[in-house]
Amino acid sequence: MSNYAQVVLKQELPNGLQLAAGVTTHSLKSMNAPFASGSNPVDAMVVIPCTMGTMGRIAHGFSEDVLLRAADVVLKEKKKLILVPRETPLSLVHIKNFELLLLAGATVLPANPCFYTNPKTIEQVIDTVVARVLDHLGIPQNLVAKWQEEE
Repeated sequence: MSNYAQVVLKQELPNGLQLAAGVTTHSLKSMNAPFASGSNPVDAMVVIPCTMGTMGRIAHGFSEDVLLRAADVVLKEKKKLILVPRETPLSLVHIKNFELLLLAGATVLPANPCFYTNPKTIEQVIDTVVARVLDHLGIPQNLVAKWQEEE
C-alpha cells in the first residue's frame, strides 16, 4: 500500500483493513520483499485502487518503493499486472500513461461496476469490480453471475 493508502483506509474502512491470519506484510520502503526481485517472480499483481499518481510512476519506471518496484518487476518479467483506477475525469496525461502501461503489457481495468446483476447493496456493486479482477486473474469466483445468452 502506498503512504496515502493509510489515509484513504481510515476514511473508507472505519474498522480498518481486515487481513487474513498469516498474511505477511512488508514496509513500503523495504526492498527485501521477495516480490521486489525478478529472481523471485510472482504470477500476477493487482493495484486496487490505483491512483493516477501511482499509475504514472509505474508507467515511467519510478521504482522508489516496494509497491512501485514490484509493479516494475511484474512488467519486466512479463507477468500479469492489473491496475484498477477509479479516478475521473481523465486528462490526456492519464490516457498517455494508460497507453504506456498497455504497451508494456499491463491491464488497465477501471473500477466501473456493472448493473445487469441488479446489485442491492454497496458491497454487491463493489463485488462486480472484484469479480472482473478475479476473472482476469483466472481465479474462479461466485461473486457475480456471468452474462448469459438470451433464451
